[in-house]
Amino acid sequence: MLRYSIADPFSVSLKLVTIKEPIMAMHRLNHAVLYVRDVERSVNFYTTLLGFRTAFRLPGAAFLQAEGSTNDHDLGLVEITANAGGSEAGRRTVGLYHLAWEVETLTELRHIRTRLIKAGALVSETDHGTTKALYAQDPDGLDFEVCWLVPAELLTGVRRQGGVPLDLESEIERFGADARGGIGVSVPVVH
Repeated sequence: MLRYSIADPFSVSLKLVTIKEPIMAMHRLNHAVLYVRDVERSVNFYTTLLGFRTAFRLPGAAFLQAEGSTNDHDLGLVEITANAGGSEAGRRTVGLYHLAWEVETLTELRHIRTRLIKAGALVSETDHGTTKALYAQDPDGLDFEVCWLVPAELLTGVRRQGGVPLDLESEIERFGADARGGIGVSVPVVH
């Protein structure tokens, strides 16, 4: 039996709800959609720096696929207006903090790091123990993460941590430049 609170959208009170049925598990995030000021600028950013490709377009919108994806689209970009204000999420309002995309190798993480630095988009680099992460912002100031996950078989002795500065070259030396990340974590192991 699961119990949780649901906020009433018209008041600040919460109702306690009890659910007896089993929950259907989510398998993955299918896609994300972002409101942007200039769809062409955002398409250029995500395709040039992160390797997305345009899957299809609609007036004022573009739908992108990540490299190697078979999904219809992984990221939607919808233009609202060039005069739109910046996101206040996390500063003055609730809202999404960031999206995170996973790369397969530390070599790929290094390559994206170089591109983000050249574009002036890299904000920070963090070692979370089990995850090696780059944090950046797109042209509209929306936060995103690009990360490499330590494979399950190499997790022994790796502690999950709040985050310390990432020393990418040391991690490449430790795990190998081309070790596939996320095996047994986000990538299923076939038995």
